[in-house]
Amino acid sequence: METRVYVKIPLERVGVLIGPKGKIKRRIEETCGVDLVIDSETGSIEIALRHETSDASILMQVQNLVMAIGRGFSPQRALKLLDEEIYLDIIDLTDYVGRSKNALERVRGRIIGQNGKAREVIEELTGTVVSVYGHTASIIGELEDIELTKEAILMLVKGSFHKTVFNYLYREREARKKELKIWEEPSERVSKR
Repeated sequence: METRVYVKIPLERVGVLIGPKGKIKRRIEETCGVDLVIDSETGSIEIALRHETSDASILMQVQNLVMAIGRGFSPQRALKLLDEEIYLDIIDLTDYVGRSKNALERVRGRIIGQNGKAREVIEELTGTVVSVYGHTASIIGELEDIELTKEAILMLVKGSFHKTVFNYLYREREARKKELKIWEEPSERVSKR
């Protein structure tokens, strides 16, 4: 089993990964039992297990955590990826709008919204966290929530009105609440007997 993986992040995000006086880097290393070797000139990061007997799956979690920081998430938000139920999904916006700087700027603005309001509403309605950085939109959350958030982002990218997207998310959230309530009701009946 390989005991190291590599990832590359944008140079301007290397400082965020390291943190003030190396605080973030140390926290990741101590929490996960890994060593981070950071090349601050290229943005390449080597993630290595400290002990051969450690669970190698932690490498993938740390790799996702480092990629999330590289895609604009704060270290605090990225650390959610250490939970095995939480995932990272990265949408390459150039797949939908091409490489035109104007088109990318327009869709980034639609996803973020005025003063970050659109992104905030999407996060609130889906329980995910979203980062729009460079030519990507990234999502951290549970798989089902990521799919819902991704659909909302792609609706915005394709030109849907914000109100339409928010109504869609609200309906989906309410449908999930009803679904959960249906699952809870039989157990409540059993406990009352």
